[in-house]
Amino acid sequence: MTISKSFLFLIALIASSITIASAQNTSTDNDDFFHIIKAQSQSKLWINPGMVSYHFQQDQNLNSSNWGAGLEYRFNTVASVTAGRFYNSDRAYSNYAGIYYQPIAIGPIKLGAVFGGFNGYPTTNNGGWFAAAVPALTWEGDWVGANVFIIPTIGDRVHGALSLQLKFKLWE
Repeated sequence: MTISKSFLFLIALIASSITIASAQNTSTDNDDFFHIIKAQSQSKLWINPGMVSYHFQQDQNLNSSNWGAGLEYRFNTVASVTAGRFYNSDRAYSNYAGIYYQPIAIGPIKLGAVFGGFNGYPTTNNGGWFAAAVPALTWEGDWVGANVFIIPTIGDRVHGALSLQLKFKLWE
């Protein structure tokens, strides 16, 4: 079982960023480590360069470097909209659009899912659009953030993976 160097690098970068942010911000709005996030309006635009993935099916020679471009607009402390394009695990281009809903927090990490649609996977709907709900964890610092997706294996249609997406804030 091997993990790509780029995946390990991004994990180390995010862990370092979270550690630094936690050390700098010792006071929070809510002192509970596990809590329900209060919904409040926000306006933040993030850009991402796609993602890297660790596939559970290591014997299938899947593409783990899922680079592309995407935007995420956080309009609320618990919700954001997203759209983009990336080079998928089947080595084809995929487009996506969706909405994150993450009402729970464990420390600085938001928990929830992204609900939306994808295309470009040859074994799913012949490459056409399909709906998906993917568990998602999010950490957002002052200018850098990360989304982690837990993609379940679904027969021969969806290749299960743990995917990491680094994102950068354009404006707030």
